Amino acid sequence: MNTTQLVFSAVLPIFFVIGAGALARRLGWLDTEADRSLMTVVVNLLYPALIFSFILGNDALRQPSNLILPPLVGLTTVIGGFGLAMLVARKFKIGDQKECRTFAFTTGIYNYGYFPVPIIALLFDRETTGVLLVHNLGVEVAMWVLGVGFILSRNDPKSIWKRVFSGPVIAILIAVPMNYFKIDQHLPNSALETINLLGQCAIPLGLLLIGATFMDLAKEMKITSRVNIPITASVLRLGILPAAFLFIAFTLPLSTELKCVIAVQAAMPCGVFPIVLARHFDGSPEVALKVVLGTTLLSFLTIPLWIAIGIKLLDL
Repeated sequence: MNTTQLVFSAVLPIFFVIGAGALARRLGWLDTEADRSLMTVVVNLLYPALIFSFILGNDALRQPSNLILPPLVGLTTVIGGFGLAMLVARKFKIGDQKECRTFAFTTGIYNYGYFPVPIIALLFDRETTGVLLVHNLGVEVAMWVLGVGFILSRNDPKSIWKRVFSGPVIAILIAVPMNYFKIDQHLPNSALETINLLGQCAIPLGLLLIGATFMDLAKEMKITSRVNIPITASVLRLGILPAAFLFIAFTLPLSTELKCVIAVQAAMPCGVFPIVLARHFDGSPEVALKVVLGTTLLSFLTIPLWIAIGIKLLDL
């Protein structure tokens, strides 16, 4: 199987599970009242368990370079995305000030969890997946401190810092030193197996909820109106920014694991969570939805292409 076919086989199940979530909502099997509790379980229990399962016993994360550089890459790539998207939004007059801010925020954040984790786990190894999860620490900081604190809303910075220390971030901060000092080797096998079982539930349940959310919001949105928003976002997120990501990975002396992470993250569409944040922090949910839905649908075709290019260019 060539690289493109392998990547496509990794991407296809993700979209099938998202479609299953949309169908479950459509048929009434997954109602909106269940969303909040299920998402709380995913964020505070299942996803942290996934983080522990990939970080504990990870030799790559015992190298200092893989503990320092990945979060810095995550931080700087999101900040760069914010800046470029804001310039484009104002240049091409995406909308009023609120809509431009929402466009920049949503376009600047790539999907860093539910899409890349299963793709990297299939294409590479658990060591690389662990590096991805440490990389995501920088993405979280950029999203909450700069994205929410200065782009969407400048109010109540204390609450923003509290949000930074979410379940996944706390799990990373605990799991990394446990792995580095090999404390995990003293844990009983039953505890490690429990963590693995819980972690395996995180991605499928999260993708189901994403599909259900798309189904809800798509009903409220006029798909054919203001198509310049998803088109512009797609050019940036799926065209210009991937090329910039791969240029960074090609020119800088980074570890092989981090280059693999960048190759996959370069191909990712916009993250889904900004839709929720736009609702709660004085943004435009309509703009956020158009950006996310447009880039996600188109990424079905572009993800295999960019990852194949990245693997060949970076000799992975």
